[in-house]
Amino acid sequence: MLVGLLALTVTAAFAGAAIYVSVAEQPARLRLDDRALLQEWQPSYKRGAAMQASIAIVACVLGAVAWWQTGNLAYLVGAVLIILPWPWTLIAMMPTNRLLEAMDADATNPKARALIVKWGNLHLVRVALGVLAALAFLWGSV
Repeated sequence: MLVGLLALTVTAAFAGAAIYVSVAEQPARLRLDDRALLQEWQPSYKRGAAMQASIAIVACVLGAVAWWQTGNLAYLVGAVLIILPWPWTLIAMMPTNRLLEAMDADATNPKARALIVKWGNLHLVRVALGVLAALAFLWGSV
């Protein structure tokens, strides 16, 4: 089933990007001083959010189409799991995101580090959802 494999591929891209942020980018940015840390996080988050949000929508639609075409529940599970980062971000992460986005990146702000650490921990939920969605699509594809 081509649509199911496309859903798996797009979801794997989402999961890979989320994993990269957690295992490479976040630890690297936390080595920066407080001012540089915020200067790196702000544009990085904007770019990453746009990319991952788009990928999640495409993967969800592909998963829903695969479920509709095959009736395989695994595709529906994957479609739900890959779209769940949207409400997670809007409900759980947005207060932290807004505080970080409102900070002046040219000034040293001692609260930025603690908020970015918190953001990284919250981001792990998106990693888990992406990996679980990829596993669901893989299950549906076998």
